[in-house]
Amino acid sequence: MSVVNLLETAAGLPEAWRSHQLGQVGAACVKVLRMDEMPVREESHDAAEALLVLDGQLELMVDDTLVSVRPGELFMVAAGTAHTVRPGSRGTLVIVDLPEE
Repeated sequence: MSVVNLLETAAGLPEAWRSHQLGQVGAACVKVLRMDEMPVREESHDAAEALLVLDGQLELMVDDTLVSVRPGELFMVAAGTAHTVRPGSRGTLVIVDLPEE
């Protein structure tokens, strides 16, 4: 295993909002992606997911509440909770979740 520069990896991805799986810890997937200020449609998952902003900001709508996640902050989305990425989200995001079945 080697050190992964998350900022460089995200910057080198060909598409924003398309995550790149870095590996697994137990059953959980660790992914990185590049946000590009464009919104992303509402989604929900069967399992909780962790969203860690490395740089930039993540703007979410969660249960009709606006949530701003800044660099160095982690937001946990509970299983089954609908959430939408709002316009203005930009930077580098790390996601820890379970693979969709």
